[in-house]
Amino acid sequence: MFESAELGHSIDKATFEQEVPGLRDALIDAQYDLTQTKQAAVIILVGGMDGTGKSETAHLLSEWMDPRYLQTLALGEPTAVERQLPAMARFWRALPGKGKISIFFNSWATDPVWQRVAGDLKPGRFQQYLQDTVRFEKMLRDEGVLLVKFWFHLPKKRQKERLESLQKDPRTRWRITDQEWDHYHHYDKFCQIAEQMLRETSTAEAPWMIVEGTDHRFRELTVGRVLLENLRKLAPAPAPALKTPPLLPAMDQRTVLTTLDLMQKIAKDDYESQLEQQQGRFNQLTRKSAFKNHALVVVFEGFDAAGKGGSIRRVSQALDARQYQIIPVSAPTEEELAQPYLWRFWRHLPLRERIVIFDRSWYGRVLVERVEGLCTEADWLRAYSEINDFEQQLVESEIILVKFWLSLSKEEQLKRFQARESDRFKRFKLTEDDWRNRAKWDLYGQAVCDMVDRTSTDLAPWTLIAAEDKYFARIQILNTLCEKIEAALS
Repeated sequence: MFESAELGHSIDKATFEQEVPGLRDALIDAQYDLTQTKQAAVIILVGGMDGTGKSETAHLLSEWMDPRYLQTLALGEPTAVERQLPAMARFWRALPGKGKISIFFNSWATDPVWQRVAGDLKPGRFQQYLQDTVRFEKMLRDEGVLLVKFWFHLPKKRQKERLESLQKDPRTRWRITDQEWDHYHHYDKFCQIAEQMLRETSTAEAPWMIVEGTDHRFRELTVGRVLLENLRKLAPAPAPALKTPPLLPAMDQRTVLTTLDLMQKIAKDDYESQLEQQQGRFNQLTRKSAFKNHALVVVFEGFDAAGKGGSIRRVSQALDARQYQIIPVSAPTEEELAQPYLWRFWRHLPLRERIVIFDRSWYGRVLVERVEGLCTEADWLRAYSEINDFEQQLVESEIILVKFWLSLSKEEQLKRFQARESDRFKRFKLTEDDWRNRAKWDLYGQAVCDMVDRTSTDLAPWTLIAAEDKYFARIQILNTLCEKIEAALS
């Protein structure tokens, strides 16, 4: 794969100086078009061996383009805080919004290469990283992010000469440390592993461009031209009509919702005694020393008026206010719309010993956005697998994830709507959206069944709560939380 990058490509000075002014003008124009139209975010991945011109190329792009809309991110070793979160969290939080360009050094694709060279990653885990990378980059492209990926390469002999030259120059010797020479001594192993990564993560949506780093003029013109060509392809194209088989309800009308026993109840006296007991149990579990190695994410979804708010209050009452955060999820802001869909949830993930409660969640894409036509069919259909990937990363990073769907009958919902309407302290809870959603009860029911069927996994199962009786629902929720935490801590 690296053979074409060892052919000694070069550009003479006269040609370079003739080409650069026009290229710079075109890049600036393309960048300003991007900032005005906000058609996409642009991510430039820069990878390769040390001394191949990665840093110089990033500096050059900042010089050729408007630096106000271009940022360079050289992410080093994860910090102590970043190690408490899924490995991808720091990349998610650094994604550029639409209309902006970010250059990533040490990206999600290149970090595992050095970990594999150092022996910190087993072959099976490295292979899993490559598969995760392909899925992540496909998701970015589906969300409208433009990915431009450059891999800089030097023959081994030329790399040694490059490192020696940088080390001799007083202006650049600070850049060459023992680490760079240690990397050089692993050149052959690095190239072997890097070639595997490039081969398996170079896709039609996000191909790698291998650039020879020997001649700086050839390198700079190549990067500039490739970037310009990609920016010029950003003109919006009509979305293709999606042809997929319909998701049909069960022929016998038996679903996870219709088979849920909504008649389960608990007497008020029993409720009050069990509530105190379960809240105490929950509090003690979150104070155990073993919980210091975990975080807790609780997701509340359910039909309108099913009692999510009351249940969340009973959960939070058992906790120290400094330990938890409640995230109410509503329509996305302008900032959130400029990012891939899951970005606004990644930014709220808790550190160790902390608890985050989502009052509605990332499942909005396959529920309200699906039913109300707020996203395309392609968007919500691919969301199932993207959500499963997201939740797998949470669980693998020692986040205890508990998901509740609160269900009630259509008749009980109407009673609660009418009660809210007549209560001056609760009228704010009832909106026109609630009545409109009620008119689409069957459509929401089908969306819920599809959601549970496609996202209730061994790692992150759904717990369906019969919420016809609020007392029963609250005790069931607290008991489930305690059981999930006990299982994780054991």
